[in-house]
Amino acid sequence: MFDSLQNRLGDVFDRLKKRGALKEADVTAALREVRVALLEADVALPVVKDFIDKVRERAVGQEVIKSVSPGQQVIKIVHDNLVEMLGTEAGTINLNAVPPVPILMVGLQGGGKTTSTAKLAKRLKEKDRKKVLMASLDIYRPAAREQLRVLGEQIEVATLPIAENETPVSIAKRAMAAGKLQGYDVVMLDTAGRLSIDESMMDEVIQVRDAVNPVETILVADAMTGQDAVTTARNFHERVGLTGIVLTRMDGDARGGAALSMRAVTGVPIKGVGVGERADALEDFHPERVAGRILGMGDVVSLVEKAAETIEIEEAERIAKKMQKGAFDLEDMLSQLRQVKKMGGLGGVMSMLPGIGKLQKQMANANVDENVIKKQEAIILSMTKTERKNVKLMNASRRRRIAAGSGTSVQEVNKLLKQHQDMTRVMKQMGKMGGMKGLGALLGGGGGGGMPAPGQLPPGLSGKGMPKLPGGMLPPGFPGKK
Repeated sequence: MFDSLQNRLGDVFDRLKKRGALKEADVTAALREVRVALLEADVALPVVKDFIDKVRERAVGQEVIKSVSPGQQVIKIVHDNLVEMLGTEAGTINLNAVPPVPILMVGLQGGGKTTSTAKLAKRLKEKDRKKVLMASLDIYRPAAREQLRVLGEQIEVATLPIAENETPVSIAKRAMAAGKLQGYDVVMLDTAGRLSIDESMMDEVIQVRDAVNPVETILVADAMTGQDAVTTARNFHERVGLTGIVLTRMDGDARGGAALSMRAVTGVPIKGVGVGERADALEDFHPERVAGRILGMGDVVSLVEKAAETIEIEEAERIAKKMQKGAFDLEDMLSQLRQVKKMGGLGGVMSMLPGIGKLQKQMANANVDENVIKKQEAIILSMTKTERKNVKLMNASRRRRIAAGSGTSVQEVNKLLKQHQDMTRVMKQMGKMGGMKGLGALLGGGGGGGMPAPGQLPPGLSGKGMPKLPGGMLPPGFPGKK
């Protein structure tokens, strides 16, 4: 998400920061490149022009020219204007109404409306502790209502029983009646989509809206469609009246132009972004955090929140104690690999760290393969419990059997065992040297440190674009020595 824009802007601002005093010509040249970067990221032209005008107005003023670090000051101005363009505050679902609160989901066919309905329902149930009822109003697409019913079973959210020969309006009314009678807090109405916007679809959505008077009318749009998604948002907002937007497939959109344009074009907040197929792959949209990630400032707050949601504290503490004693076995390593996967893999974690943009480029140049974690998991799962507990049992014949069972090679099994050996040795040393202070010393930080400055590598990362830890240990997902 925003990868291409982040790289382009990073190069522009790197050059700007290297200069001492800035002249107006320097700022103008930099903003010209920012403009091109935004257009290439598929941001709408009127949005780009307005953005550049606002930044220029402040960037060529006295606050930059007389600044101690003018390059950094320009970056701050760009950051502040990005936040303003994206909506200053995180969009939240409005549940401030007499229950059951009707939420109307609208959008084109194929945009991910039904799956987003289920994701949002799961979030309301688990995070907001709401009793949710879902109802499909799609009487046109084959098995559309059945799809929502199956998703409801998977996430343990109730769906309205399917009845034949009903209209979308009658289904909506029946869902609201059931919600009142059965004590539901929220009723989510998944409307039918079309391949393109047409009058009959709009009329139908308007009729449903008028029948239930929704508190939220949320457009689900595919971020990969770029400017088409912005046009769709504008049309729906003008005809139906939107209160929020959910963007799907944001994990596959390296440009991010739709997200940057929609808020500015419609004035409607983005209330969620879909970042995968899983039922929990729906994230809140925080403008300030997104702006920080675009400008390479990282998003440590989101990283901490994701860690708090996914990491099992008791398990982590148990493994930490074993690590300090040097009793770290392959079962523990498997648990660690799964924690990394839950947090979105190496790429997901790295994308939220500040100053990490250049390191990500080095990772790409080093052919870092996210699938290595899956292979390592398969290797460990192909071992017996006894083998996982006692690595010393791993003779040549066992290694061949494990490689065949996991669909990998003996060399890959050897790399995993070497990585485990290095991790165990480092953790033993760390325990002897005093926990985290010892780790800081091992990493070359002398026990102190903190986060690296933007554009710099963290202590201990070095060598031909390949991040390395002490003792030759590589993080999960990095290829080992040939």
